[in-house]
Amino acid sequence: MTKTVNIIGAGVAGLATSVRLAKLGYEVHVFESNAFPGGKINSGVLGQYRFDQGPSVFTGPKYLKEVYDACGEDFSEFELIPLKTSFNYFFNDGMRLQLSNERTQIIDEISEKLGEDKRDLTAYLDKAAKNYEVIAPMFIEASLHSWRNYTGKAFFRALGRLSKYKLFSTMHDENVKAFRNPRTAQIFNRFASYNGSDPYKAPAMLNMIGHLEMNQTPYLPKHGMIQITDSLYKLAKKQGVRFHLNEKVEEILVEGKTVKGIKTAHGLYPSDAVVSNMDVSFTYERLLPNSTRPEKTIRQEKSSSAIVFYWGIKRSFPELTLHNIFFTDDYKAEFDGIFDTKIAVDDPTIYVNITSKYVEGDAPEGCENWFVMINSPIDVGQDWDVEIVRLRRQIIKKLNTILGIDLESLIEEESMMDPRTIEQRYHGKQGSIYGNASNNRYAAFQRHPNFSKQFNNLFFVGVSVHPGGGIPLALNSAKIACEYLEKRVG
Repeated sequence: MTKTVNIIGAGVAGLATSVRLAKLGYEVHVFESNAFPGGKINSGVLGQYRFDQGPSVFTGPKYLKEVYDACGEDFSEFELIPLKTSFNYFFNDGMRLQLSNERTQIIDEISEKLGEDKRDLTAYLDKAAKNYEVIAPMFIEASLHSWRNYTGKAFFRALGRLSKYKLFSTMHDENVKAFRNPRTAQIFNRFASYNGSDPYKAPAMLNMIGHLEMNQTPYLPKHGMIQITDSLYKLAKKQGVRFHLNEKVEEILVEGKTVKGIKTAHGLYPSDAVVSNMDVSFTYERLLPNSTRPEKTIRQEKSSSAIVFYWGIKRSFPELTLHNIFFTDDYKAEFDGIFDTKIAVDDPTIYVNITSKYVEGDAPEGCENWFVMINSPIDVGQDWDVEIVRLRRQIIKKLNTILGIDLESLIEEESMMDPRTIEQRYHGKQGSIYGNASNNRYAAFQRHPNFSKQFNNLFFVGVSVHPGGGIPLALNSAKIACEYLEKRVG
């Protein structure tokens, strides 16, 4: 008899999980409170402008290819655009760097503009690549919570490089030692924000995040980031997955140590297993109100949130590319504001993503769609209406100064998202984007596993559980959870 699995949430991890389980022969139902699949990876339209609403940097496409491979589909149909540049960096004093999508040219640009020794940059990037190569099979592509993971060759290979991980140093500590120019350290410190963490607290091991962007390259799907959602949704439906959009799960039904199904406003849905792609904190608080909560995990420091403005700009800017960073002068103060005082600084680092540079039709001719984001504190009761007015003013002032423009006069369409929106729409507790931050050396081990220790047929996927934040890690969470489910449920 075919076994049934209910999945809560149609984010990228929930979609990937549904594809994998359906291919294994399970009857899969996906329940999503929004009217659209994809979670944070969704699309919005303002007038004649289209915007990717959430994640905008795509690295590690091999992990998406694995989902295609798992169901026997041809990944070549998922077209990727080769980027001319990876990132443009702007500093307040007028200095600009344009980093290529090719490692040698990246090294040349940083060396020329920031005075770094090419040998130091080469050694740093080689180390990041080697650390990723050794650590990923154990800590990203497999479960941290299985004793088998600590007995094989991969474990002893990783153990042999223990001194290279600098377990008692922070990302910033290692970056200021590695480079002559503080701005080079700032560029590499930025990778902490890829999982919502603070480079002045996060362990140095996380410097390997830069490998996927500097040694390899970021990509852009031909039709924008929404193509990731569209492709996974298409694969899932082709495998027979049934979607229940606009249907919010109210409770996970349990009996003893066994999950019996889920409850929505439309009724009860029995199943042999449940997979939650919802923020793990909210899964326990809202859907398992009578269960024992993993308090140590839930009490961990939350990741950063974000404030995003979606602007239709009635002008084009040849000096900008797909990914643009406008740095603050005081990076330490910015992260102190995000994680300690919980008030964003007046001079935040600004990220401007412009998909119309590559995706035809995302903006009218001669215009651009600007996704303008700053990292922000989570919601702890700030007056966000006041904060948004202040930060919008500061963002426009900064961009006006660096680009020499009157930005306000160029904005013809506008929408925005803040920590409140993120919690309401995507169920990220207090607006946190990645669940817990990685702001201590034990953070990787303190993330919730992809299975429940309390219920034998409850599983977890998404950025709030192992292995962590970002699209590549979310896709790996699906793979790991499916392996556990197949072993436990049969």
